[in-house]
Amino acid sequence: MADFKNVRLNNVNTLKTWIADGFDYERAGFHPAFGRVKTRELLSTWVVHDFTHIAQIARVMAERYRDDVGPWQAYLGILNRK
Repeated sequence: MADFKNVRLNNVNTLKTWIADGFDYERAGFHPAFGRVKTRELLSTWVVHDFTHIAQIARVMAERYRDDVGPWQAYLGILNRK
């Protein structure tokens, strides 16, 4: 876990440096499956990837309350996702 934390911190610091330096987010590279991709697309993908993990964590945490919420379960979307 410490390795992940250190790598993540270094990556965030690198991104902060790019932002401060006026990085060109329209800069493009080549992806073997997608072809031409822009830096902003890759960075946005990283953000949404993190949101996916946050949603997974929330679903697991909500599951603990499935029986406790009683009849309201039908109205709680997080408990009704497949």
